[in-house]
Amino acid sequence: MTTGQARLASEGEAQRYVEQMATEEALERLNRYVDLLLAENSRQNLISKASEAEVWQRHIADSAQLLEHVPRETYPEGAAGLWLDLGTGPGLPGLVIAILRPEIPVVVVESRARRVEFLESCKHELGLANCRVIGQRLERVEPFPAWIISARAFAPLEKLLRLSAPFSTRGTCYLLPKGRSAAHELDATKPAIRKMFHVKQSLTDPEAGIIVSA
Repeated sequence: MTTGQARLASEGEAQRYVEQMATEEALERLNRYVDLLLAENSRQNLISKASEAEVWQRHIADSAQLLEHVPRETYPEGAAGLWLDLGTGPGLPGLVIAILRPEIPVVVVESRARRVEFLESCKHELGLANCRVIGQRLERVEPFPAWIISARAFAPLEKLLRLSAPFSTRGTCYLLPKGRSAAHELDATKPAIRKMFHVKQSLTDPEAGIIVSA
């Protein structure tokens, strides 16, 4: 991965980036989600306080950019398959994807009870019929095939692959935002794993990367 200037260097640029991939209805939902996220952050630690003033750049656009790494030719049988988001926390990136792409069924997995309550309330408040919330540890979830597996700070790469293996198929695409540790984490894995992935630069941080399956 080569680092350079982040394409989305401000809140305004991040908002405009997301707006160009959102319908009017999706944008309304995203704005409402941001309100819910910031309000709930005063009650439980969902995102860092320092990132609240940059919520679109640090969290919304950072999640939305994953859609750029999903080539349409990988759609199973010409239609979107299931997107599985592991350790979704407050719904990042899972709820953002569900809002932007209502045609994609999204399953978000989160084990912490208070966050599960927040996710369920967001699903209801935002009318996300395409989203399912599973409030369990991943090890206890009955396996099902996933088209996309995403995870934002869920677990180290090798552990993540081990835990997610029951949900992965030959055609599964992994999209794993890893921040500034992406290249180092991939380099530290076994050669067989390194061959399966590459690192794409994040649009929101010139030093951050996304581990993507080859």
